[in-house]
Amino acid sequence: MVLNEELLDLKMALQKIKKSPVITLIVAQKRHQTRLFLENKSDGGPTGNVSPGSVVDTTIVHPFEFDFYLCSHYGSLGTSKPTHYYVLWDEHGFTSDDLQKRIYHMCFTFARCTKPVSLVPPVYYADLAAYRGRLYYEAVVEGQSPASATSSSSSSISSSLFSAASLDPNLFKLHADLENIMFFCLNCCIIAPCSPSLFTKGVWR
Repeated sequence: MVLNEELLDLKMALQKIKKSPVITLIVAQKRHQTRLFLENKSDGGPTGNVSPGSVVDTTIVHPFEFDFYLCSHYGSLGTSKPTHYYVLWDEHGFTSDDLQKRIYHMCFTFARCTKPVSLVPPVYYADLAAYRGRLYYEAVVEGQSPASATSSSSSSISSSLFSAASLDPNLFKLHADLENIMFFCLNCCIIAPCSPSLFTKGVWR
């Protein structure tokens, strides 16, 4: 699906604006059961987890495709879960070492944390933006504020409710002051407790 649909859609969108960048497409997977353990516990920290920056790209990965496991964060509690990165399309021609270093270095740039995070920040930000967009969508559909939509369980939002909602693109248009700001990665205590009036008084319009 990613190569046959999403990559083609991306290239078509770039052609419309007369752009032709070099594309590398990587899938980051966190939902797996793979764990990394030290052969000698004395090599790790107090929790016994592998050190940040640990990479496995042999034996447990695909025999001939481009994938690897990277544990980029500090495991302060429990057993660290590495992220599985799968390179589906690579027009840059990255080597394994180069790409692994780039991804690991990017994990230090997450705005909410002063330490490296477990997931490369562009994917992390996309997840936060999608989650916040869903909250606003639910708030509009239910006539609630985003704060109250957060407290309601996701099970109460039926698929029929979403399908019945208006999909007017102007409804979710960002205010000009927020278009170039990553407001979605601020702490929830700053953004979430807002009233419905913010939809018309400046934050959303």
